[in-house]
Amino acid sequence: MDKQQLCKLVVDAIDDLKGQDVVELDVHTLTDVCDYMVIASGRSGRHVRSLAQSIVAKAKAAGVQPMGMEGLDEGEWVLVDLCDVVVHVMQPEAREYYQLEKLWSGLDAVAQSRDQRASAP
Repeated sequence: MDKQQLCKLVVDAIDDLKGQDVVELDVHTLTDVCDYMVIASGRSGRHVRSLAQSIVAKAKAAGVQPMGMEGLDEGEWVLVDLCDVVVHVMQPEAREYYQLEKLWSGLDAVAQSRDQRASAP
């Protein structure tokens, strides 16, 4: 599975459980840590945990072993490391406070919302 397919798998897993405000960031020119970051919001701690667990389950089913997952117990911000794709699932308050999209977009990352992806050829 290539990086773009993995990113799509992540976004689809989030969409399946009604994750909100999904943003993909192409950061391959900015960091060696990963090529893509996906940021999404969940409505509650339980929703954030469910989204993260679904991402991990679907990645494993596709043959991708996650490198790790942090924050599952608290459910405020869960990070799922899929090596080429790092996923941040956050409650809206944490997302507003940390503003990851602004941080990475401010560094000329290419951010694509779900609507922008749908209109792309």
